Amino acid sequence: MNDSFFRKIESKTGVPMEEVFALANAIQFADFKDEKQVRKIIQKVSQVAKKDVPQPLEDELVNSILQSGKGLNLNDITKLLGGN
Repeated sequence: MNDSFFRKIESKTGVPMEEVFALANAIQFADFKDEKQVRKIIQKVSQVAKKDVPQPLEDELVNSILQSGKGLNLNDITKLLGGN
């Protein structure tokens, strides 16, 4: 991926790319069948994005991720951080 792509994400989300890469790295190796890990990732994304995730929304996100059995990718992280 090129620099302009990353600058675009950084511009849309307001989150430094280093933090996005750290999240992406953590997500890459996460077990998305483990509820505790999924919750930690959601909480970390919330913290980095400086957005409160109410408990009912966190529960909904966790259940959705656990049921789908799929992980998250860079586009998913961007959406969670508030970029479209």
